[in-house]
Amino acid sequence: MHISFKLLFYKIMILIISLVSSQVFSEDLRIKINSGQVEPLPIAIANFTGEEGVSSKIGMQISTVVSNNLVGSGQFKAIESAAFIAPPTNPSVMPNFTDWTPLGIKALITGSVKNINDQQIEVEFRLWDVIAETDLIGLRLSVNSKAWRRVAHIISDEIFERLSGDSGYFDTRIVYIAESGPQNKRIKRLAIMDQDGENHQFLTDGSFLVLTPRFSPTSQEITYLAYFKNEPRVYIFNLETGQQELLGSFPGMTFAPRFSPSGEKIIMSLAEKGVTDIYTMDLNNQEVKRLTNSPSIDTSPSFSPDGKKIIFNSDRGGTQQLYVMDSNGRNVKRISFGTGRYATPVWAPKGELIAFTKILKNKFYIGVMSPDGSGERLLAQGYLVEGPTWAPNGRVLMYFKQEAPIDDGKSTRVNLFKIDITGFRETRIVTPSDGSDPAWSPLLPN
Repeated sequence: MHISFKLLFYKIMILIISLVSSQVFSEDLRIKINSGQVEPLPIAIANFTGEEGVSSKIGMQISTVVSNNLVGSGQFKAIESAAFIAPPTNPSVMPNFTDWTPLGIKALITGSVKNINDQQIEVEFRLWDVIAETDLIGLRLSVNSKAWRRVAHIISDEIFERLSGDSGYFDTRIVYIAESGPQNKRIKRLAIMDQDGENHQFLTDGSFLVLTPRFSPTSQEITYLAYFKNEPRVYIFNLETGQQELLGSFPGMTFAPRFSPSGEKIIMSLAEKGVTDIYTMDLNNQEVKRLTNSPSIDTSPSFSPDGKKIIFNSDRGGTQQLYVMDSNGRNVKRISFGTGRYATPVWAPKGELIAFTKILKNKFYIGVMSPDGSGERLLAQGYLVEGPTWAPNGRVLMYFKQEAPIDDGKSTRVNLFKIDITGFRETRIVTPSDGSDPAWSPLLPN
């Protein structure tokens, strides 16, 4: 299957509208999302104006997606009554700020969509600081009309970055395992969608079992584990070309490899004669190097963003705990000391946190801690919650959650969820069937 993620841009013009005056933010405008529950910033998202017909419909669709993205992040609150105020007919026209201030609105988004021809549209937006009565940023894009949804995600990222000071995560994809069928005959297919659940596609047909897809941090490629004639094989799937490459058969492998930060290596765990160790493979020459060598189970490795450290879990101390070592396998150090068992660690994109699965008293949790093991916080819990994956800005986690089993021979529901690292706003991601093992892409290339 050929899947292209390239935006069908005819022409891109980024307006440098960040004027000198807009560099000074109102104290109430910049939000902080480091810890604790965040009070959402009140904003108004006006319907993007457009001519009658296609552009008018697309304008409303874009403003709806932008609103869903920003409100869904938990950092913003859209004031519904703002829809009754007439916004400027052109985003380049300064709004009458006195109309918006009484509503408590801190920021206003206006935009327009114009038809260029049968296939091309021009989308423009501006972000206004209602308190300082000035514009903060603007963007004008000439694109294929079919790319309107991605334009909405790009606009959302621009707004999020300007108001939060952190990079956005809306112009991204999620690859996951779509599950269906009874518990004893589960069908598992590779699937992909936008981060908001739209543009859903199946990548495999379910004729063979697939598990644990992982995104490359540098390109639109994934690794995944597939069982062919009961033999685990690792594949690399190029999402832009649809081409697949078999890396090899790996008896004893239960999790797909993860990419190194450079995308030139993968790291994996392999079991042999009851012992599981961690290995790397150079994708250029397929050279395999062993990093651990202990009479224990060392598994679920993940590189730090700078590639200098590796987090993994091991039972070498008697129970399943988290350990950090240098990228060459030296200087192994245990970092988890809480009660319970720890699994599936994954390093945050900026390196300041490690997400993990915790098993304690027959319950599963998704948590985060610092790389030295301090500051452990549990964010989500359930009968089975597992497989955390980071948004590219490190502010949101996605994972899967399974309901408790029932005695009717049917599978219990397995769904994808996301949550802010502050531990608030757990949200289910709606998928056509059950979903597990999510992996979050980097921001899509322009």
